Amino acid sequence: MAKLRTFLTVLLLSVLASTTLTTTASAGTAPAGTAPSSGWNDWSCRPSAAHPEPVVLVHGMGANHWDNFLTLAPTLRANGYCVYSQTYGKTLLGGLAGGLAPMADSAAELSTFVDRVRAATGASKVDIVGHSEGTTVPAYYMKHLGGAAKVDDFVGFGSNFKGTTLNGLATLAEALKLQGLLTGVGCGACTDYLPGSAFLAKLNDGPVAVPGPTYTTIVTRYDTVVTPYTSGLLAPAPNVTNIVLQDKCGLDFAGHLGLAIDPNVAQLVLNRLDPEGSKPFRCRLFTTLGI
Repeated sequence: MAKLRTFLTVLLLSVLASTTLTTTASAGTAPAGTAPSSGWNDWSCRPSAAHPEPVVLVHGMGANHWDNFLTLAPTLRANGYCVYSQTYGKTLLGGLAGGLAPMADSAAELSTFVDRVRAATGASKVDIVGHSEGTTVPAYYMKHLGGAAKVDDFVGFGSNFKGTTLNGLATLAEALKLQGLLTGVGCGACTDYLPGSAFLAKLNDGPVAVPGPTYTTIVTRYDTVVTPYTSGLLAPAPNVTNIVLQDKCGLDFAGHLGLAIDPNVAQLVLNRLDPEGSKPFRCRLFTTLGI
């Protein structure tokens, strides 16, 4: 039974760790804290009058700040934004796979990083763009750690505010009492995502979206990681916009991972960050074969 539990633990962690790894070929990995040639993580960048809030990118579970945004970060930078990211929530796998620490700890880490970006750029507020767990952690930060006063626009894709059944794997883990084992191998965030966890109960005690920031959440009907995909939708409010990707573009078949490199998602992110300067949305055929 011990061997079976170990195998199932590794299996569950493997699924969770792949939650937001991009499918970009020959991605490579940049050392933490470096400034890629695109100008991303350029600490000398000063926000323009057109885009006064720097953008903080928040990766998903099992990813890192580099691979998750190889497509989106240069796109934002090319459109005139100062763009920053870090690998948060490191545990046994270090910077290779972040987002594994308990999510309340990661939210505190995000808080420190946001303050660093604000101090470096002179901006009073930032915009946050996140993928998967990179939506859950900022939501907790804005609701419980004072982040609402420091964030102007929040845009998430592959969002998750209510946990995931992982198509039954979470139920299997619960049945075999694996939550403690998951924490023991360095994945507190895994148990935080199980429906009914104390973390999710606190996040969903009242509306997730709080007054102050604008919230945009983008989900895909083809998501097989956040199940049901409606876990990424927020309760209606004046500062909330829910977008089901296929309602905007019926030719988009992106799954959870594919959202990170989806040109339709990139268009939506740019338009939500700058509604006044938004451009007509152009639906493009996109598929990552359900990934």
